[in-house]
Amino acid sequence: MNRLDQTGAAAAPSPASASGPLRLDVVTIFPDYLRVLDLSLIGRAHADGLLDLRVHDLRDWTHDRHRTVDDTPIGGGAGMVMKPDVWGAALDNVLAAPLPAAPASAECAEPAEAASLPAPRRVLVIPTPSGELFTQRTAENLAGADQLVFACGRYEGIDARVAEHYAASGVEVHELSIGDYVLNGGEAAVLVMIEAIARLRPGVLGNPESIVEESHTGAGLLEYPVYTRPVAWRGLDLAATEPVLLSGDHARIDRHRRDQAVSRTAVRRPDLMARLDPARLDAGDRAALTRNGWVAPAGAAHPVPLVVRPALEADLPALADLAARTFPDACPSFLTSEQIAAHIAVNLSPQRLATWLADPRVVLTVAELPDGLPTPPEVPGTSLPPGALVGYSAVVAESLDAAGALPAGLDPRPPSVGVPTGPDGVGGLAAELSKVYVDARLRASGIAPTLLAEAVCDAATMGVTALWLGTNDANRRAQKAYRRAGFRKVGTRTYEVGGERCRDVVMVLNPQETVA
Repeated sequence: MNRLDQTGAAAAPSPASASGPLRLDVVTIFPDYLRVLDLSLIGRAHADGLLDLRVHDLRDWTHDRHRTVDDTPIGGGAGMVMKPDVWGAALDNVLAAPLPAAPASAECAEPAEAASLPAPRRVLVIPTPSGELFTQRTAENLAGADQLVFACGRYEGIDARVAEHYAASGVEVHELSIGDYVLNGGEAAVLVMIEAIARLRPGVLGNPESIVEESHTGAGLLEYPVYTRPVAWRGLDLAATEPVLLSGDHARIDRHRRDQAVSRTAVRRPDLMARLDPARLDAGDRAALTRNGWVAPAGAAHPVPLVVRPALEADLPALADLAARTFPDACPSFLTSEQIAAHIAVNLSPQRLATWLADPRVVLTVAELPDGLPTPPEVPGTSLPPGALVGYSAVVAESLDAAGALPAGLDPRPPSVGVPTGPDGVGGLAAELSKVYVDARLRASGIAPTLLAEAVCDAATMGVTALWLGTNDANRRAQKAYRRAGFRKVGTRTYEVGGERCRDVVMVLNPQETVA
Protein backbone atom coordinates (compact mmCIF):
# COMPACT_ATOMS: atom_id res chain seq x y z
CA MET A 1 0.00 0.00 0.00
CA ASN A 2 1.25 3.46 -0.79
CA ARG A 3 1.66 6.31 1.67
CA LEU A 4 -1.69 7.91 0.84
CA ASP A 5 -4.40 7.39 3.42
CA GLN A 6 -7.26 5.67 1.60
CA THR A 7 -9.88 5.81 4.33
CA GLY A 8 -12.76 8.17 4.73
CA ALA A 9 -11.65 9.15 8.22
CA ALA A 10 -9.15 11.89 8.83
CA ALA A 11 -5.68 10.61 9.65
CA ALA A 12 -3.28 12.24 12.06
CA PRO A 13 -1.71 15.45 10.79
CA SER A 14 1.58 15.14 8.93
CA PRO A 15 4.61 17.01 10.21
CA ALA A 16 4.20 20.65 9.36
CA SER A 17 6.60 22.78 7.38
CA ALA A 18 7.36 26.36 8.35
CA SER A 19 4.10 27.52 6.76
CA GLY A 20 2.07 24.37 7.39
CA PRO A 21 1.54 21.59 4.85
CA LEU A 22 -1.09 21.87 2.17
CA ARG A 23 -3.82 19.29 2.73
CA LEU A 24 -4.95 17.57 -0.47
CA ASP A 25 -8.03 15.34 -0.35
CA VAL A 26 -9.16 13.40 -3.41
CA VAL A 27 -12.56 11.71 -3.40
CA THR A 28 -12.99 9.11 -6.14
CA ILE A 29 -14.52 5.72 -6.91
CA PHE A 30 -11.11 4.58 -8.20
CA PRO A 31 -8.61 5.21 -5.36
CA ASP A 32 -5.90 3.16 -7.04
CA TYR A 33 -5.90 5.62 -9.96
CA LEU A 34 -4.25 8.13 -7.64
CA ARG A 35 -1.39 5.87 -6.52
CA VAL A 36 0.84 7.70 -8.99
CA LEU A 37 0.85 10.63 -6.55
CA ASP A 38 3.14 8.54 -4.36
CA LEU A 39 5.89 8.93 -6.96
CA SER A 40 8.49 11.58 -7.74
CA LEU A 41 8.46 15.04 -6.14
CA ILE A 42 4.84 14.90 -4.98
CA GLY A 43 5.36 11.62 -3.12
CA ARG A 44 8.58 12.89 -1.58
CA ALA A 45 6.91 16.14 -0.48
CA HIS A 46 4.18 14.07 1.18
CA ALA A 47 6.78 11.93 2.97
CA ASP A 48 8.63 15.07 4.10
CA GLY A 49 5.48 16.64 5.52
CA LEU A 50 5.25 19.45 2.95
CA LEU A 51 2.00 18.03 1.58
CA ASP A 52 -0.71 16.06 3.37
CA LEU A 53 -2.20 13.80 0.70
CA ARG A 54 -5.37 11.75 1.34
CA VAL A 55 -7.28 9.64 -1.16
CA HIS A 56 -10.84 8.62 -0.21
CA ASP A 57 -13.15 6.01 -1.74
CA LEU A 58 -16.52 7.65 -2.41
CA ARG A 59 -18.24 4.29 -1.94
CA ASP A 60 -17.35 4.37 1.77
CA TRP A 61 -20.22 6.84 2.17
CA THR A 62 -22.87 4.67 0.51
CA HIS A 63 -25.44 2.70 2.56
CA ASP A 64 -26.82 0.08 0.19
CA ARG A 65 -25.50 -3.42 -0.46
CA HIS A 66 -24.42 -2.47 -4.00
CA ARG A 67 -22.56 0.66 -2.84
CA THR A 68 -24.42 2.69 -5.48
CA VAL A 69 -23.02 6.11 -6.38
CA ASP A 70 -25.07 6.96 -9.50
CA ASP A 71 -28.59 7.03 -10.93
CA THR A 72 -30.36 7.86 -14.19
CA PRO A 73 -30.69 11.53 -15.24
CA ILE A 74 -33.87 13.31 -14.21
CA GLY A 75 -35.58 14.38 -17.43
CA GLY A 76 -34.08 11.51 -19.35
CA GLY A 77 -30.95 11.23 -21.43
CA ALA A 78 -27.95 9.02 -21.89
CA GLY A 79 -25.57 7.93 -19.17
CA MET A 80 -25.71 8.09 -15.39
CA VAL A 81 -25.35 10.96 -12.92
CA MET A 82 -23.51 10.72 -9.60
CA LYS A 83 -25.81 11.01 -6.59
CA PRO A 84 -25.80 14.21 -4.51
CA ASP A 85 -26.59 12.46 -1.20
CA VAL A 86 -23.51 10.26 -1.42
CA TRP A 87 -21.32 13.17 -2.42
CA GLY A 88 -22.80 15.36 0.32
CA ALA A 89 -21.98 12.81 3.01
CA ALA A 90 -18.42 12.44 1.73
CA LEU A 91 -17.71 16.13 1.32
CA ASP A 92 -19.25 17.06 4.68
CA ASN A 93 -16.82 14.67 6.32
CA VAL A 94 -13.73 15.64 4.36
CA LEU A 95 -14.33 19.40 4.54
CA ALA A 96 -14.69 19.16 8.33
CA ALA A 97 -11.38 17.36 8.82
CA PRO A 98 -8.89 19.07 11.15
CA LEU A 99 -6.01 20.60 9.26
CA PRO A 100 -2.33 20.16 10.11
CA ALA A 101 -1.10 23.26 11.86
CA ALA A 102 1.95 25.41 11.35
CA PRO A 103 4.12 25.93 14.47
CA ALA A 104 2.68 29.38 15.14
CA SER A 105 -0.96 28.54 14.42
CA ALA A 106 -4.05 28.63 16.59
CA GLU A 107 -3.10 25.37 18.32
CA CYS A 108 -0.24 27.02 20.18
CA ALA A 109 -1.64 30.55 20.41
CA GLU A 110 -3.38 32.18 23.35
CA PRO A 111 -7.20 32.03 23.15
CA ALA A 112 -7.57 35.73 22.31
CA GLU A 113 -4.83 35.49 19.71
CA ALA A 114 -6.30 32.34 18.19
CA ALA A 115 -9.69 34.01 17.83
CA SER A 116 -8.11 36.74 15.68
CA LEU A 117 -6.46 34.29 13.27
CA PRO A 118 -8.16 33.92 9.86
CA ALA A 119 -10.16 30.79 9.20
CA PRO A 120 -8.35 28.18 7.12
CA ARG A 121 -9.01 28.41 3.40
CA ARG A 122 -10.78 25.25 2.28
CA VAL A 123 -11.49 24.90 -1.43
CA LEU A 124 -13.68 22.37 -3.21
CA VAL A 125 -12.44 21.65 -6.75
CA ILE A 126 -14.72 19.81 -9.16
CA PRO A 127 -13.06 18.82 -12.46
CA THR A 128 -15.53 19.08 -15.32
CA PRO A 129 -15.25 19.81 -19.06
CA SER A 130 -17.87 22.52 -18.56
CA GLY A 131 -15.78 24.35 -15.95
CA GLU A 132 -13.56 27.39 -16.16
CA LEU A 133 -10.14 26.81 -17.72
CA PHE A 134 -7.43 25.75 -15.28
CA THR A 135 -4.36 27.92 -15.94
CA GLN A 136 -1.08 28.74 -14.26
CA ARG A 137 -2.81 31.68 -12.58
CA THR A 138 -5.38 29.24 -11.18
CA ALA A 139 -2.60 27.02 -9.88
CA GLU A 140 -0.89 29.98 -8.23
CA ASN A 141 -4.15 30.98 -6.58
CA LEU A 142 -4.99 27.50 -5.29
CA ALA A 143 -1.45 26.94 -4.03
CA GLY A 144 -2.27 29.48 -1.33
CA ALA A 145 -5.10 27.40 0.14
CA ASP A 146 -4.90 25.37 3.34
CA GLN A 147 -7.01 22.49 2.04
CA LEU A 148 -7.99 21.44 -1.48
CA VAL A 149 -10.72 18.84 -1.84
CA PHE A 150 -11.00 17.30 -5.31
CA ALA A 151 -14.30 15.67 -6.22
CA CYS A 152 -13.67 13.26 -9.12
CA GLY A 153 -16.83 12.82 -11.14
CA ARG A 154 -17.56 9.93 -13.49
CA TYR A 155 -20.23 9.04 -16.06
CA GLU A 156 -22.19 12.21 -16.94
CA GLY A 157 -20.79 14.04 -13.92
CA ILE A 158 -21.86 14.97 -10.40
CA ASP A 159 -25.38 16.22 -9.69
CA ALA A 160 -25.13 20.00 -10.20
CA ARG A 161 -26.73 20.68 -6.82
CA VAL A 162 -23.56 19.54 -5.07
CA ALA A 163 -21.56 22.52 -6.34
CA GLU A 164 -24.54 24.84 -5.78
CA HIS A 165 -25.03 23.67 -2.19
CA TYR A 166 -21.45 24.08 -1.05
CA ALA A 167 -21.04 27.44 -2.78
CA ALA A 168 -24.24 28.66 -1.06
CA SER A 169 -22.91 27.31 2.26
CA GLY A 170 -19.85 29.54 2.05
CA VAL A 171 -17.36 26.99 0.73
CA GLU A 172 -15.05 28.26 -2.00
CA VAL A 173 -15.99 26.13 -5.01
CA HIS A 174 -14.15 25.94 -8.35
CA GLU A 175 -15.47 23.92 -11.26
CA LEU A 176 -12.42 23.58 -13.51
CA SER A 177 -11.49 22.14 -16.89
CA ILE A 178 -7.94 21.30 -17.97
CA GLY A 179 -8.76 21.69 -21.66
CA ASP A 180 -11.33 21.54 -24.41
CA TYR A 181 -11.77 17.78 -24.48
CA VAL A 182 -13.68 15.13 -22.51
CA LEU A 183 -12.15 12.48 -20.25
CA ASN A 184 -13.79 9.41 -18.73
CA GLY A 185 -13.51 10.91 -15.26
CA GLY A 186 -11.96 13.61 -13.14
CA GLU A 187 -9.01 11.59 -11.85
CA ALA A 188 -6.64 12.39 -14.72
CA ALA A 189 -7.51 16.07 -14.45
CA VAL A 190 -6.87 15.97 -10.69
CA LEU A 191 -3.41 14.51 -11.27
CA VAL A 192 -2.64 17.41 -13.60
CA MET A 193 -3.93 20.00 -11.16
CA ILE A 194 -2.16 18.58 -8.13
CA GLU A 195 1.14 18.48 -10.06
CA ALA A 196 0.69 22.11 -11.12
CA ILE A 197 -0.38 23.33 -7.67
CA ALA A 198 1.83 21.33 -5.33
CA ARG A 199 5.08 22.22 -7.10
CA LEU A 200 4.41 25.88 -6.25
CA ARG A 201 4.45 25.22 -2.51
CA PRO A 202 7.66 26.11 -0.66
CA GLY A 203 10.17 23.28 -0.55
CA VAL A 204 8.45 20.94 -3.00
CA LEU A 205 10.89 21.68 -5.83
CA GLY A 206 14.55 21.20 -5.08
CA ASN A 207 15.47 24.40 -6.95
CA PRO A 208 12.79 27.09 -6.44
CA GLU A 209 14.33 29.17 -9.24
CA SER A 210 13.08 26.52 -11.69
CA ILE A 211 9.59 27.96 -11.31
CA VAL A 212 10.58 31.49 -12.25
CA GLU A 213 11.49 30.86 -15.89
CA GLU A 214 8.90 28.21 -16.73
CA SER A 215 6.12 28.57 -19.26
CA HIS A 216 3.12 30.61 -18.11
CA THR A 217 4.88 32.07 -15.05
CA GLY A 218 6.02 35.65 -14.52
CA ALA A 219 5.04 37.68 -17.55
CA GLY A 220 2.97 34.77 -18.89
CA LEU A 221 5.31 33.72 -21.71
CA LEU A 222 6.08 30.20 -22.82
CA GLU A 223 9.48 28.91 -21.77
CA TYR A 224 12.42 29.31 -24.16
CA PRO A 225 14.00 26.21 -25.79
CA VAL A 226 16.44 24.39 -23.52
CA TYR A 227 19.54 22.36 -24.45
CA THR A 228 22.24 20.27 -22.80
CA ARG A 229 25.39 18.44 -23.85
CA PRO A 230 26.61 17.24 -26.26
CA VAL A 231 26.86 20.57 -28.05
CA ALA A 232 26.70 18.83 -31.44
CA TRP A 233 24.17 16.03 -31.90
CA ARG A 234 23.00 14.36 -35.12
CA GLY A 235 24.02 17.26 -37.30
CA LEU A 236 22.50 19.90 -34.98
CA ASP A 237 25.37 22.01 -33.67
CA LEU A 238 24.57 24.60 -31.00
CA ALA A 239 27.88 26.31 -31.71
CA ALA A 240 26.39 27.29 -35.07
CA THR A 241 22.74 27.79 -34.13
CA GLU A 242 22.96 29.04 -30.54
CA PRO A 243 26.41 30.64 -30.11
CA VAL A 244 25.10 33.06 -27.47
CA LEU A 245 24.44 30.16 -25.08
CA LEU A 246 28.11 29.20 -25.29
CA SER A 247 29.41 32.76 -24.88
CA GLY A 248 29.56 32.79 -21.08
CA ASP A 249 27.95 36.26 -21.16
CA HIS A 250 25.04 35.73 -18.78
CA ALA A 251 23.37 39.05 -19.54
CA ARG A 252 23.33 38.24 -23.27
CA ILE A 253 22.12 34.72 -22.55
CA ASP A 254 19.24 36.00 -20.40
CA ARG A 255 18.21 38.47 -23.09
CA HIS A 256 18.50 35.84 -25.83
CA ARG A 257 16.35 33.38 -23.89
CA ARG A 258 13.76 36.01 -23.11
CA ASP A 259 13.57 36.94 -26.80
CA GLN A 260 13.10 33.27 -27.66
CA ALA A 261 10.29 33.04 -25.11
CA VAL A 262 8.54 36.00 -26.73
CA SER A 263 8.99 34.52 -30.20
CA ARG A 264 7.77 31.07 -29.19
CA THR A 265 4.69 32.52 -27.48
CA ALA A 266 3.84 34.69 -30.49
CA VAL A 267 3.98 31.69 -32.84
CA ARG A 268 2.35 29.05 -30.65
CA ARG A 269 0.02 30.95 -28.34
CA PRO A 270 -1.13 34.31 -29.69
CA ASP A 271 -3.95 34.14 -27.15
CA LEU A 272 -1.34 34.45 -24.39
CA MET A 273 0.32 37.38 -26.16
CA ALA A 274 -3.00 39.23 -26.14
CA ARG A 275 -3.22 38.78 -22.35
CA LEU A 276 0.29 39.81 -21.34
CA ASP A 277 0.63 42.47 -18.66
CA PRO A 278 2.73 45.33 -20.12
CA ALA A 279 3.87 46.25 -16.61
CA ARG A 280 5.90 43.01 -16.55
CA LEU A 281 7.76 43.83 -19.79
CA ASP A 282 11.06 45.67 -20.04
CA ALA A 283 12.41 47.59 -23.04
CA GLY A 284 14.00 44.47 -24.49
CA ASP A 285 10.72 42.58 -24.18
CA ARG A 286 8.87 45.35 -25.99
CA ALA A 287 11.37 45.31 -28.83
CA ALA A 288 11.03 41.51 -29.05
CA LEU A 289 7.25 41.87 -29.13
CA THR A 290 7.36 44.18 -32.13
CA ARG A 291 9.72 41.85 -33.98
CA ASN A 292 7.11 39.16 -33.53
CA GLY A 293 4.03 41.09 -34.57
CA TRP A 294 2.84 42.66 -31.31
CA VAL A 295 3.24 45.98 -29.54
CA ALA A 296 2.57 47.10 -25.97
CA PRO A 297 1.86 50.85 -26.05
CA ALA A 298 2.31 52.87 -22.88
CA GLY A 299 -0.90 52.80 -20.86
CA ALA A 300 -2.44 49.92 -22.82
CA ALA A 301 -3.96 47.09 -20.80
CA HIS A 302 -2.52 44.43 -23.13
CA PRO A 303 -0.40 44.16 -26.27
CA VAL A 304 -2.10 44.59 -29.64
CA PRO A 305 -1.18 43.10 -33.04
CA LEU A 306 1.38 44.97 -35.14
CA VAL A 307 2.23 44.58 -38.83
CA VAL A 308 5.47 45.96 -40.31
CA ARG A 309 5.17 45.88 -44.10
CA PRO A 310 6.03 47.71 -47.34
CA ALA A 311 4.00 50.86 -47.89
CA LEU A 312 1.17 50.69 -50.43
CA GLU A 313 -0.43 53.32 -52.62
CA ALA A 314 -3.54 53.20 -50.44
CA ASP A 315 -1.37 54.25 -47.47
CA LEU A 316 -0.31 57.58 -48.97
CA PRO A 317 -2.90 59.86 -47.28
CA ALA A 318 -2.36 58.32 -43.86
CA LEU A 319 1.40 58.17 -44.41
CA ALA A 320 1.57 61.86 -45.31
CA ASP A 321 -0.45 62.68 -42.19
CA LEU A 322 1.88 60.55 -40.05
CA ALA A 323 4.96 62.18 -41.59
CA ALA A 324 3.59 65.65 -40.89
CA ARG A 325 2.76 64.70 -37.27
CA THR A 326 6.06 63.07 -36.42
CA PHE A 327 8.67 65.24 -38.14
CA PRO A 328 8.34 68.11 -35.60
CA ASP A 329 9.28 65.67 -32.80
CA ALA A 330 12.87 65.55 -34.08
CA CYS A 331 13.28 69.26 -34.74
CA PRO A 332 15.39 71.57 -32.54
CA SER A 333 13.45 73.93 -30.33
CA PHE A 334 14.60 77.10 -32.11
CA LEU A 335 12.69 76.23 -35.28
CA THR A 336 9.35 77.97 -35.71
CA SER A 337 6.17 76.14 -36.63
CA GLU A 338 6.18 78.06 -39.94
CA GLN A 339 9.68 76.84 -40.80
CA ILE A 340 8.75 73.25 -39.97
CA ALA A 341 5.55 73.48 -42.02
CA ALA A 342 7.48 74.82 -45.00
CA HIS A 343 9.87 71.88 -44.85
CA ILE A 344 7.04 69.35 -44.58
CA ALA A 345 5.20 70.91 -47.54
CA VAL A 346 8.18 70.21 -49.83
CA ASN A 347 9.92 67.14 -48.41
CA LEU A 348 7.08 65.13 -46.85
CA SER A 349 4.18 65.99 -49.10
CA PRO A 350 1.88 63.29 -50.52
CA GLN A 351 3.49 63.94 -53.89
CA ARG A 352 7.03 63.32 -52.57
CA LEU A 353 5.89 60.15 -50.81
CA ALA A 354 4.13 58.96 -53.98
CA THR A 355 7.34 59.55 -55.94
CA TRP A 356 9.29 57.49 -53.42
CA LEU A 357 6.71 54.72 -53.51
CA ALA A 358 7.05 54.46 -57.28
CA ASP A 359 10.87 54.51 -57.23
CA PRO A 360 12.54 51.06 -56.86
CA ARG A 361 15.60 52.78 -55.35
CA VAL A 362 13.50 53.81 -52.33
CA VAL A 363 12.12 51.41 -49.72
CA LEU A 364 9.21 52.77 -47.73
CA THR A 365 8.13 50.65 -44.75
CA VAL A 366 5.17 51.27 -42.47
CA ALA A 367 4.08 49.98 -39.06
CA GLU A 368 0.34 49.34 -38.84
CA LEU A 369 -2.06 48.43 -36.02
CA PRO A 370 -4.56 46.19 -37.85
CA ASP A 371 -6.91 46.08 -34.86
CA GLY A 372 -6.27 49.65 -33.77
CA LEU A 373 -5.63 50.69 -30.19
CA PRO A 374 -8.44 50.91 -27.63
CA THR A 375 -8.45 53.81 -25.22
CA PRO A 376 -7.44 52.85 -21.67
CA PRO A 377 -9.89 54.35 -19.15
CA GLU A 378 -7.09 56.17 -17.37
CA VAL A 379 -5.56 57.61 -20.58
CA PRO A 380 -8.40 59.17 -22.59
CA GLY A 381 -7.81 60.33 -26.14
CA THR A 382 -5.15 57.77 -27.03
CA SER A 383 -7.25 55.39 -29.12
CA LEU A 384 -6.37 54.61 -32.73
CA PRO A 385 -8.69 53.13 -35.36
CA PRO A 386 -8.12 49.73 -36.99
CA GLY A 387 -5.49 49.99 -39.72
CA ALA A 388 -3.82 53.05 -38.19
CA LEU A 389 -0.25 53.74 -39.35
CA VAL A 390 1.96 54.43 -36.35
CA GLY A 391 5.47 54.47 -37.80
CA TYR A 392 7.47 54.47 -41.02
CA SER A 393 10.99 54.40 -42.41
CA ALA A 394 12.55 55.36 -45.75
CA VAL A 395 15.80 54.06 -47.24
CA VAL A 396 16.95 55.98 -50.33
CA ALA A 397 19.75 54.39 -52.39
CA GLU A 398 22.37 56.59 -54.04
CA SER A 399 22.08 55.13 -57.52
CA LEU A 400 21.26 56.66 -60.91
CA ASP A 401 18.20 55.90 -63.00
CA ALA A 402 18.18 55.44 -66.78
CA ALA A 403 18.23 59.22 -67.21
CA GLY A 404 21.27 59.57 -64.94
CA ALA A 405 19.30 61.16 -62.07
CA LEU A 406 19.43 60.39 -58.36
CA PRO A 407 16.20 59.69 -56.42
CA ALA A 408 14.11 62.72 -55.48
CA GLY A 409 14.69 63.88 -51.94
CA LEU A 410 18.07 62.20 -51.50
CA ASP A 411 20.30 64.45 -49.40
CA PRO A 412 23.90 65.01 -50.50
CA ARG A 413 26.15 62.43 -48.89
CA PRO A 414 28.46 64.10 -46.34
CA PRO A 415 32.19 63.85 -47.08
CA SER A 416 32.71 61.94 -43.82
CA VAL A 417 30.73 58.97 -45.19
CA GLY A 418 32.95 56.61 -47.11
CA VAL A 419 31.60 53.78 -49.26
CA PRO A 420 33.34 50.43 -48.70
CA THR A 421 33.36 47.75 -51.35
CA GLY A 422 30.89 44.92 -51.27
CA PRO A 423 31.50 41.43 -49.86
CA ASP A 424 32.80 40.35 -53.26
CA GLY A 425 35.37 43.15 -53.20
CA VAL A 426 33.71 44.93 -56.11
CA GLY A 427 31.83 48.20 -56.06
CA GLY A 428 29.87 49.57 -53.14
CA LEU A 429 26.66 51.48 -52.65
CA ALA A 430 25.59 54.27 -50.32
CA ALA A 431 22.04 54.89 -49.12
CA GLU A 432 20.48 57.42 -46.80
CA LEU A 433 18.27 56.30 -43.95
CA SER A 434 16.09 59.29 -44.59
CA LYS A 435 13.27 58.64 -42.14
CA VAL A 436 12.52 56.57 -39.02
CA TYR A 437 9.58 58.09 -37.18
CA VAL A 438 6.96 56.70 -34.78
CA ASP A 439 3.70 58.21 -33.55
CA ALA A 440 4.23 59.87 -30.17
CA ARG A 441 1.59 57.61 -28.63
CA LEU A 442 3.78 54.60 -29.43
CA ARG A 443 7.10 55.89 -28.14
CA ALA A 444 9.20 53.43 -26.13
CA SER A 445 7.04 50.61 -27.47
CA GLY A 446 9.80 48.95 -29.50
CA ILE A 447 8.45 49.98 -32.92
CA ALA A 448 11.36 52.30 -33.71
CA PRO A 449 14.06 49.61 -33.20
CA THR A 450 12.02 47.21 -35.31
CA LEU A 451 11.65 49.71 -38.16
CA LEU A 452 15.34 50.45 -37.89
CA ALA A 453 16.28 46.77 -38.07
CA GLU A 454 13.96 46.32 -41.05
CA ALA A 455 15.59 49.29 -42.81
CA VAL A 456 19.08 47.86 -42.25
CA CYS A 457 17.93 44.49 -43.62
CA ASP A 458 16.37 46.17 -46.67
CA ALA A 459 19.56 48.12 -47.29
CA ALA A 460 21.60 44.92 -47.10
CA THR A 461 19.30 43.30 -49.65
CA MET A 462 19.79 46.29 -51.96
CA GLY A 463 23.58 45.77 -51.77
CA VAL A 464 24.18 48.91 -49.68
CA THR A 465 27.57 49.03 -47.97
CA ALA A 466 27.21 52.46 -46.34
CA LEU A 467 23.85 53.31 -44.75
CA TRP A 468 24.08 56.79 -43.32
CA LEU A 469 21.79 59.22 -41.54
CA GLY A 470 21.76 62.69 -40.06
CA THR A 471 20.09 63.44 -36.74
CA ASN A 472 20.02 66.74 -34.86
CA ASP A 473 23.07 67.10 -32.64
CA ALA A 474 20.85 67.94 -29.64
CA ASN A 475 18.73 64.79 -30.05
CA ARG A 476 20.65 62.54 -27.66
CA ARG A 477 17.82 60.04 -27.43
CA ALA A 478 17.90 59.35 -31.17
CA GLN A 479 21.69 59.12 -31.25
CA LYS A 480 21.65 56.58 -28.44
CA ALA A 481 19.07 54.47 -30.30
CA TYR A 482 21.14 54.52 -33.48
CA ARG A 483 24.29 53.52 -31.59
CA ARG A 484 22.43 50.54 -30.10
CA ALA A 485 21.57 49.50 -33.65
CA GLY A 486 25.25 49.57 -34.67
CA PHE A 487 25.57 53.06 -36.19
CA ARG A 488 28.69 55.06 -35.36
CA LYS A 489 29.30 58.78 -35.55
CA VAL A 490 31.59 59.83 -38.40
CA GLY A 491 31.08 63.58 -38.57
CA THR A 492 28.55 66.42 -38.78
CA ARG A 493 26.64 68.28 -41.47
CA THR A 494 24.41 71.32 -41.79
CA TYR A 495 20.80 70.72 -42.72
CA GLU A 496 18.25 73.32 -43.74
CA VAL A 497 14.68 73.33 -42.41
CA GLY A 498 12.45 76.11 -43.72
CA GLY A 499 15.43 78.30 -44.51
CA GLU A 500 17.02 77.79 -41.06
CA ARG A 501 20.37 76.02 -40.89
CA CYS A 502 20.54 73.17 -38.36
CA ARG A 503 23.47 71.06 -37.24
CA ASP A 504 23.25 67.27 -37.57
CA VAL A 505 25.38 64.42 -36.31
CA VAL A 506 26.20 62.03 -39.16
CA MET A 507 26.18 58.31 -38.36
CA VAL A 508 26.84 55.27 -40.56
CA LEU A 509 26.93 51.47 -40.62
CA ASN A 510 27.65 48.78 -43.18
CA PRO A 511 24.47 46.68 -43.56
CA GLN A 512 26.45 43.84 -45.12
CA GLU A 513 28.40 43.39 -41.90
CA THR A 514 25.42 43.95 -39.61
CA VAL A 515 23.05 41.52 -41.28
CA ALA A 516 25.74 38.92 -41.78
